[in-house]
Amino acid sequence: MGIQITPSILNADFAKMGEEVARIPSADWVHVDVMDNHFVPNLTFGPTMVEALARATDTPLDAHLMIEDADRNAPVYAEAGASSVTFHVEATKAPVRLARELRAQGARASMALKPATPIEPYEDMLPELDMLLLMTVEPGFGGQKFLDLVVPKIRRARAMLDKHGIETWLQVDGGVSLETIERCAEAGADVFVAGSAVYSADDPDAMVEALRSAAAGAAGHS
Repeated sequence: MGIQITPSILNADFAKMGEEVARIPSADWVHVDVMDNHFVPNLTFGPTMVEALARATDTPLDAHLMIEDADRNAPVYAEAGASSVTFHVEATKAPVRLARELRAQGARASMALKPATPIEPYEDMLPELDMLLLMTVEPGFGGQKFLDLVVPKIRRARAMLDKHGIETWLQVDGGVSLETIERCAEAGADVFVAGSAVYSADDPDAMVEALRSAAAGAAGHS
């Protein structure tokens, strides 16, 4: 599995979602930020939007759930058509059970950690995950500045994955741009969420390819 670029539609035009997704044909996934105005202070999409997007594009959907009570609510997004469902460990009481439930429904199971949440307590459950998401900003809003303090955690997470010999993907989300993606790739990330960097570009799809190239170059020198 090589470098994957997952544009976030949080920065797209909500009134033209089908058209906005069509502007990024080179994307590996479409990242859908689901916020409930409780776990984070913002309100965005729900399962109905995921269903509509799944009908509008052949690109698989990566649903990032910034919502409370993930144990009960996350499976709904797999049912709605998300190919990958990410729950926050801070919002679940039984992460292993939830990951297994998502996988049983045919979705990739992913777990997200806020910047201040350490990775070490979850090392033993990494084999239960298809992807681990390390937030490089505080979740809740797009356009935030990348937090360099997370880079050492990316390195530690990559070392854990390599130690266990598992193929769990390592995703980063928050402030990812041409100025920051190389640091993340060099540290060991291989899946990159980019929102404002993509949708503020004159040619969003060209930016997807530029980000992929930058990350691949940095990963090759790590």
